[in-house]
Amino acid sequence: MRAALLIQRWYRQHVARMELRRRCTWNIFQSIEYAGEQDQIKLNNFFGYLMDHFTPVNNERNLISHIFRENEVCRDTEWERCFSYINIELPEFYCGPRLTFPLTVTHAADLVEAFRNKQQLHTRYVLQLLLETWKLLTILPNINHVSTCQSKEIIICGDLHGQLEDLLFIFYKNGLPSVEKPYVFNGDFVDRGRDSIEILLILFAFLLVYPNDIHLNRGNHEDHIMNLRYGFTKEVLMKYKLHGKRILKLLHKIFSWLPLATVIDRKVLIVHGGISDTTDLSVIAKLERHKYVSTFRPPEKKKKQESIDLDSKDASFGSKGGGSRQRLCSLTHSSPRRSLQDLCSRVHRSVDEELKEQRRQAGLGLSHGHLHDYLSPDSDSNSCKSQEANADEWKQVVDLLWSDPMSQNGCISNEVRGGGCYWGPDVTEGVLGKHNIQLLIRSHECKQDGYEFCHNRRVLTIFSASNYYEVGSNRGAYVRLGPDLVPHFIQYQANRSTRKLTPRQSVGQTERSALRALREKLFAHKSDLISAFQEFDMEKTGWISLNNWAAAVENVLRLDLPWRVLRSQLVTSAQDGQLDYHSWFNELAIKEPNIEIPHQNLLETMYRHHSNLETIFRIIDTDHSGLISLEEFHQTWKLLSTHLNIEISNEAIADLVASIDFNKDGSIDINEFMEAFRLVDRSRAEME
Repeated sequence: MRAALLIQRWYRQHVARMELRRRCTWNIFQSIEYAGEQDQIKLNNFFGYLMDHFTPVNNERNLISHIFRENEVCRDTEWERCFSYINIELPEFYCGPRLTFPLTVTHAADLVEAFRNKQQLHTRYVLQLLLETWKLLTILPNINHVSTCQSKEIIICGDLHGQLEDLLFIFYKNGLPSVEKPYVFNGDFVDRGRDSIEILLILFAFLLVYPNDIHLNRGNHEDHIMNLRYGFTKEVLMKYKLHGKRILKLLHKIFSWLPLATVIDRKVLIVHGGISDTTDLSVIAKLERHKYVSTFRPPEKKKKQESIDLDSKDASFGSKGGGSRQRLCSLTHSSPRRSLQDLCSRVHRSVDEELKEQRRQAGLGLSHGHLHDYLSPDSDSNSCKSQEANADEWKQVVDLLWSDPMSQNGCISNEVRGGGCYWGPDVTEGVLGKHNIQLLIRSHECKQDGYEFCHNRRVLTIFSASNYYEVGSNRGAYVRLGPDLVPHFIQYQANRSTRKLTPRQSVGQTERSALRALREKLFAHKSDLISAFQEFDMEKTGWISLNNWAAAVENVLRLDLPWRVLRSQLVTSAQDGQLDYHSWFNELAIKEPNIEIPHQNLLETMYRHHSNLETIFRIIDTDHSGLISLEEFHQTWKLLSTHLNIEISNEAIADLVASIDFNKDGSIDINEFMEAFRLVDRSRAEME
């Protein structure tokens, strides 16, 4: 008996340690992911600021203006010309899938099999498929209503994020979509994974075959600005080099026509992100969803008026009477605009701080509700009412796509992601009660088990991309919902190698990957960390305590991680609780590029803002050739330095150009540049 108790005690301690490691690993991955999304929103808001306050002929404004033209409403006839595929010939050697329209279930099944075998659909068929999909989406409502009466079960899937093997596994377990097997796919089909375009084409094909039995909700990644950062844009351009730009433009249009929600038996509401205390299904049902090509910026129906003088006291961008009021009410008085350099010298606060007022309109970072508080009392009454209605609609859409649940009551801004809100159990009770809904199913958040209940089991999160962060990091799951509306869960690991791992091996592999990503992030903030360490090292000894190390790291990175728990994994050379912080960076085992850059600050900026830099490059590369001119390269750095409120000299940029333009052809390959300045773990680099 004593031996049994000892074994039991040991086992419980082992399980507890494994769970602690698993949670720490999860927190690392999630904190880094949400920090990236927040960076993307900040960068986009900065671009919006340039659009609002700079003259149309301003060079910096022109560089990024085209990404906002996507929100301009074009006539349907103009779009049909873009979809034209008639003049695209099919080569004789093409051996991929062939489609004829109207599609049949055989065509859709053949498409699944072709993609399983790594074949590619020809551009001609892609454009034709997209055209037919767009035509169908334009007649669908904002909220699809589905009944379980006509089938035994409805299958609900969460985020897939370009992971085709997860979709194929779901089809393997359940069968392909049909009248007898209806599906709801809850957004985020694209980005991060390698097969986003294939997933879209499969889903669109089945949508055309069974328009009443497959339902697609829009996610926050069905947005062309998110696609610039998270890989979908790059994927399409690589797979369809000749017509990739055209395909992307059409997909942007299609994304805007995706329905926003699905309701099953009038009792189960399915949305991608969530709700807020102002969510109103009657408003959502009536709004013109196709206007929101990107949810980062409200659609504009009229030509923008001249902006106000930034130096005016009453019109200060961050003041109570300025900024967001001007955008919402389109005030008519004009004033001189500023150049990018003038902005740097005149505005003392960071661009991020100035944008907070602007972000109130969509709940992108400040408290929810009370939009009327930001409307100018001097504006025309009818105009303000119209603008307030537009702002409310925009906020409704943003909340549906970006929000997350929290355990506390209330509704607060989602500062972690930078978009939408956090809503509590009381908001769930209020909104669901108002609409007579008994269950809210949402996705948007990766869960270790693939699903999770909260809010007294009235909110269910479902996530279908297994191994999302790393092989073994999480299971995928989907839901079967029958006429009794009781959810039944199916969990899985689509990657076969994962199934062979023991729990200890799985946790260890995922933990190593998370720590590797964290070490790269620490190394990228080397200068700021040294400055933070020196604040604790008053006598300039080069040594600080481990507690001070943890405090300094959190102050710099602000990832809200348990650094005292993680320090045993990140710090190995401490002596008597003291750390030599200068030599500690060698412990991070990060391999730097072989290219010599004389300006260390510039190099560190590239490490730290690698994703922002690539996003700007992709925006400036308007022809999607993968190349930008040296002048555009200079403009990119000017935009980035203004966004970050840092000084980067022309000399430093010129030296950088000289070090990377090896063939002196006057252009820079974006992919080669980004890869050359990517931080990698030394152990991984040696393996490669």
